[in-house]
Amino acid sequence: MKPGNSEGLRERKKRQTREAVRIAAFRLFEKNGYPNTTIEQIAEAADVSPRTFFRYFPNKAALLIPDQLMEPIVALFLAAPAELSPIAAYRHALEQVFSGFAGSEWGDEMARQRLLYTLPEAGGALYHEYIHTIELITNALATRLGRPVDDPQLRITAGAMTGVMMAALHGTPMAPDALFAGLDFLDAGLPLTAAEK
Repeated sequence: MKPGNSEGLRERKKRQTREAVRIAAFRLFEKNGYPNTTIEQIAEAADVSPRTFFRYFPNKAALLIPDQLMEPIVALFLAAPAELSPIAAYRHALEQVFSGFAGSEWGDEMARQRLLYTLPEAGGALYHEYIHTIELITNALATRLGRPVDDPQLRITAGAMTGVMMAALHGTPMAPDALFAGLDFLDAGLPLTAAEK
């Protein structure tokens, strides 16, 4: 087996273990409630040790964060047609990822997000995920545009794109149409006008 294939298999197994832990956790959350579910119970249900749990998630709230979506979104963003603006390319990537969700997967994702926004203890984990998302998008913009990764304009753009996500999703499960409308508004240059009297 080639080293590259071996590494790919390891990464795939890591993703499978991570998802198995997440799925086991959500079953327990539905059965016992989030506050009454312990990390030890989650580890046992996923057939891993508590130590293994902490290799994948720093705490219980981190289970709620949709970090598994960013890797395919970034890959599709980088592969988007070159003529698309960076924001349109990001929208294109989101459309591709969301269209790939099966009905049951989308239902599971909505249930997870509903729980996420009702838990005050998840706020810290969510904030850190947004910062991480800004970093990922900044790096992807640098690659796509051939600009240095420390260019402040890239981070500002990544922050604006992430801000659309934060505004569209705050307190509510993911609604792709609201997210797409927000990105379109940003891509149009935020053409905000005064309300008609």
